[in-house]
Amino acid sequence: MDEIQKRLADLREKIDAIDDRLLELLNERARHVLEVGRAKQSKPGARFHVLEREESIYDRLISSNAGPFPTQAIRPVFREIISASLNLEKTMRVVCLGPEATFSHQAAVQQFGQAVELTHTVSIADIFDEVERGRADYGVVPIENSTEGVVNVTLDMFIDSPLQICSEILLQITHSLLSTAAKLEDIRVVYSHPQALAQCCQWLKKNLPNAAIEETTSTASAAMTVRDNPAAAAIASQHAARVHAIPVLRERIEDNPYNSTRFWVIGPRGPGRTGQDKTSLMFSIKDGVGALHTMLEPFGKHGINMTKIESRPSRSKPWEYIFFIDIVGHAQDAPVAEALAEISGLAAFMKVMGSYPRGGRR
Repeated sequence: MDEIQKRLADLREKIDAIDDRLLELLNERARHVLEVGRAKQSKPGARFHVLEREESIYDRLISSNAGPFPTQAIRPVFREIISASLNLEKTMRVVCLGPEATFSHQAAVQQFGQAVELTHTVSIADIFDEVERGRADYGVVPIENSTEGVVNVTLDMFIDSPLQICSEILLQITHSLLSTAAKLEDIRVVYSHPQALAQCCQWLKKNLPNAAIEETTSTASAAMTVRDNPAAAAIASQHAARVHAIPVLRERIEDNPYNSTRFWVIGPRGPGRTGQDKTSLMFSIKDGVGALHTMLEPFGKHGINMTKIESRPSRSKPWEYIFFIDIVGHAQDAPVAEALAEISGLAAFMKVMGSYPRGGRR
């Protein structure tokens, strides 16, 4: 054995020893998690999943990382450790839009890891219903795309739903053209979800101007549709291509290279403060000159940054509108609580949809 081979053998032996130690520590951690679970069972009303505690773990580890292990890998690695450990206490049930390999599915895994029990529905309304009835611990719903804008049906569901926003997920969206066709010229029809088709509109006009366009309920269902049709293509993710064993004919065909979608995690109870939070609320205004300006004044007065405002027609009163607003801070923060109290006194109707950790913080 030469010196290089000997050096490699020694290093690999050390790595194996470290892996053995890591496994021992993971099992030690799991035993403590089980102890925490037993303690929770003896405390009435204790939450099984304390989301703000999970966020504090990620933040602490990221802040203390000295390298060379990449900082961006800390959250996904520990997410799977936490996911597997929580599953020892209780299987967490999460519902999202399906089928498998949709972007909603990917967002749910990004938030909760692989150990959860993930189920799929065909509509956003069904996700709310599953969580409200207690058949799922959390739901994952799309709220906004950087190209196509807000998902109105999600906002509308919050008007009557008792559920709270628990977290947000920011997912980079990249679309691929999936097909068993040998070349673009062979494709006669393209299938995908309406939003994916809109996000690739210019690419389709330029590269497949004569192909028919067919809408599907999801990008994943589009992939399944074209699997055995060499004259068809689907716009979907590379994950869908792997899951359904379909070749990728073209990568990154989205018109906007910075395309991303924001998802909300919804549940029966929102998390406590993390120090890096966002609050979403809705309200309707009493008619009058400058009414909206008056409603927004408390944010400026208390030094609160408003990051988004959307309006939707009221479903109960013609020509009246409900405003949806995102602000920086948690409803338990004193300035936010004071501003919300003032706005509540001015509004015809107001509801805090949730305070939750901001996505993409690091």
